[in-house]
Amino acid sequence: MVAVERLSPVGQGARQLAPDLARGIMLALIAVANSAIYLYGRPYGIRQHIVEHGWLDRLASAVSMTVVDARAYPMFAALFGYGMVQIWNRRRDDAEGRRVLRRRSWWLLAFGAVHATLLFSGDVLGVYGLVGLVLVRLLRVRDRTLLVLAACWLVPVALASALVFSTPDGAAERSYFWSFAVEDPLTALALRPVEWVTGPLGMLGVGTAALVGVWAGRRALLSSPDRLRRAALWGPLAGAAGGLPVGLIAAGVLTVHDPVVIMALNAVHVVTGIAGGLGYAALIGVLADRIGRRRGPVVTALAACGQRSLTCYLLQSVGFVALLSPYAGGLGGWLGSAATVALALLVWAGTVVAAEVMRRAGARGPAEVLLRRLAYPRR
Repeated sequence: MVAVERLSPVGQGARQLAPDLARGIMLALIAVANSAIYLYGRPYGIRQHIVEHGWLDRLASAVSMTVVDARAYPMFAALFGYGMVQIWNRRRDDAEGRRVLRRRSWWLLAFGAVHATLLFSGDVLGVYGLVGLVLVRLLRVRDRTLLVLAACWLVPVALASALVFSTPDGAAERSYFWSFAVEDPLTALALRPVEWVTGPLGMLGVGTAALVGVWAGRRALLSSPDRLRRAALWGPLAGAAGGLPVGLIAAGVLTVHDPVVIMALNAVHVVTGIAGGLGYAALIGVLADRIGRRRGPVVTALAACGQRSLTCYLLQSVGFVALLSPYAGGLGGWLGSAATVALALLVWAGTVVAAEVMRRAGARGPAEVLLRRLAYPRR
C-alpha cells in the first residue's frame, strides 16, 4: 500500500512575502475603518460617520472615507481567495484539500460568531467563512466563469450598498450598529449577534473580490509583478475617485440632501472600493518584489503581522473595546476623527510589535494555531 502524504499548513520558509506584507499593511487600514464605528454621542452623517466641525477632524474624515472605507476588506477578501487556491493546488487531485478548505471555512464562521458576540459586531471573519464555502464549489470552474460571476455580483453589491447606507446626511441617531453607543454591557452583548447577522448586507463586495482573488491565485499574480503594475496604478486611482464624493460629504465640504443621489454615491463608493482594494494588493505585490530578500526590520515585522493576521485582527478589537466603548474606556464618546485615526494606528502598531515578538520567539499566532488544528487533519 502506498502511503499518502497528509495535507499540512505551509511552513515559514515556503511563505511568499507579498501576501504577508499586504495583510500586515492593510490591517492598519482595517484598524482605521473599524475604530470610526466606535465613535458615539454625536450626530451621524453619511455611512454612519460622525459629523465633524474642526478642520483637522474634517480632513481625517475625508481621507478615511476616500481611501480606507470599503477598500480594506475587499483587499483581504482577494487574499483570502488567493490563499484558498494555494491550499487547493497543493493537493488538487485529492478530496482532502476540498475537505480542509470546507472545514476551515466553517471554523472561520464559528470564529466570527464568537468575535462578533463578545467584541465587534462588524466582524468580517464570518463573511469570509461563508464566502469560503461558496468558493470550495467553484474551484474547478473556468476562469471566464469566475470573472463573469464576479462582474454579475456587482449588481447586488451596488443595490445593497445604496439601500443600507441611504441614511440622510446629518441624521441624529444610528440606523445600525446600535450596540456601539449602548452604555450597558449586557444590552450591547444582546444586540451584537443581531447586528452581526445583518452586517453582511453591507459587505457583499467581498464576494467579487474573493472571486477575483481565486482567478489571480491560479496565475500566481503576486509572484509576477510585471503583470500587476497596471492594476497597481489604476486600482487605487479608481478607488480614490469613487470615494472622494463621499469623503467630501463626510468632511462637510459637499452637501447633498437628495436621497437618490446619496444612494447612487454610496453604490459607486462601494463598487469602486473593490477596485481600490484589489489595486492595493497589486501595489504591495510590486513593492514586495522590489524589496526581494533585502528585508529590513520594519518589513520583517509587517510580514510577521501578516502571518498572524487573524490574531492581530482580534487583538485590535480587544484594544478598541477597552479604549473606546462606552462601558469601558469611553474614549469613543469624545475623541474626534483625527485623534481616533491616531489611536487606531497606535493599536495596530502594538499588534505589529506583538507579532514581531512572537516571530522572534518562534511562535505562531494563537488564533492561527487553533484554526490550523481544527481545519487540518492530524498526522
